[in-house]
Amino acid sequence: MEAPLTLTDKPPRTLGAGAQTAMWASFGVTLFGPLTGALVTQSVGSLGGGLAACALGTLVGALLLGGAAGIGAHTGTPSMVGLRGLLGRGASVVPTVLNIAQNIGWAMMEIIVITSAATHIVGAAWHWPFVIVAGALCTLMAIRPLGSVKILRTVMLWLVLAGSIYLFVMVLRQPSHTIGQDAVIGFWPGVDLAAAQVVSFAPLAADYSRHATSGRSAFASSAAGYGLAIFAYYALGVFAVAHLGGDLAGTNLLAALMVLPVGGLAIGLLLLDELDNAFANVYSSTVSVHNLAPRLDRRVISVAVGVVATVLAGLAGFDQYEGFLYLIGSAFVPLFTVAVVDFFVTRRGRWDTTATAPFRWSPTLAWFFGFVAYQLIYPGSIPGWSDLWAGLAQALGFVAPGWLGSTLGSIVVSAVAAAGLGAIDTAVHRRRAEGRLA
Repeated sequence: MEAPLTLTDKPPRTLGAGAQTAMWASFGVTLFGPLTGALVTQSVGSLGGGLAACALGTLVGALLLGGAAGIGAHTGTPSMVGLRGLLGRGASVVPTVLNIAQNIGWAMMEIIVITSAATHIVGAAWHWPFVIVAGALCTLMAIRPLGSVKILRTVMLWLVLAGSIYLFVMVLRQPSHTIGQDAVIGFWPGVDLAAAQVVSFAPLAADYSRHATSGRSAFASSAAGYGLAIFAYYALGVFAVAHLGGDLAGTNLLAALMVLPVGGLAIGLLLLDELDNAFANVYSSTVSVHNLAPRLDRRVISVAVGVVATVLAGLAGFDQYEGFLYLIGSAFVPLFTVAVVDFFVTRRGRWDTTATAPFRWSPTLAWFFGFVAYQLIYPGSIPGWSDLWAGLAQALGFVAPGWLGSTLGSIVVSAVAAAGLGAIDTAVHRRRAEGRLA
């Protein structure tokens, strides 16, 4: 049994706790884990600080991811369709477009990393063949997503486990190095980086958890499965910075790992599992399009998205990955904070996800407030965009205290706003209803 081809088809409920945990753990087994862990450590400037920032960021992100998965299990709808209940049918187009863009961006990045690692092993002349093969495989997996999940559970997860353990052992056997302080920007920006990668999966969560057998299993499997796996791979990047030394920026870290004895073989095993992350992004782009065009066959969309991501991967580089993470965090950390508060506290599971769902001003404002808070506290490093928000903060006279990070600050602002505005909205609707009855 496979995922429905259109939005109007009912999704099968076939994913139990074991299948979901294996799937989410496999998503957490990614070469982007050590790449992000290295970025976090360079941002914080110490081994202990890097591990702590990764742990806190992972915890916060995993709770939001689990909440998003729980919502999907309850509603039975894809993520972006479910957000009709939060924002309204018309307003849900905004996060839908953002999610399609981030998923194509992630799929592109995944193909770039797969190609970069592979060409380090066999030579740069194989760049385009690896781009095309990686893009084709992840597109085929997106066409048969539930079948791909079974493969992840029974084959890939165990294949990469040996390679992962080997890399950890070999990295830890190397002598320790002093961590450079040139790129240090503080503990909380490191937390933001770690949280952003986890939260980037929140807009994808319901695309899979709508097939879950229960809401509790969806929450626990996604939060624990992905959280534990991605933290382990963050830690590999943290220890690599401390033990390998040298310039580990971007994909240089992958090259450093391959220099280890049999490191190329271990990375090669991880490349097999990297395809599932690219497939997840292609598939979720596909079902996000269903919020805009519900009757369009997802197989056609998957092919189109896969082709776009593949072409972009062949032409683009790895620049601005860090800024990409901060931008993702600023959009989706407050959005899914508001979603969790609204679904489980304010509305208690009563969302209208139909094509006629009305606009809801209170969660929309709460999302906006959380987004602004994130950008004002730390706007990232994208040229132009970061300067705009830094200038706005200066004009407002706002200086973020050193103990406040964008992720936690945005969560607090958006959660308080969602609860407060939601209570006001509920009271107004109750009074109107009482007036009509009178």
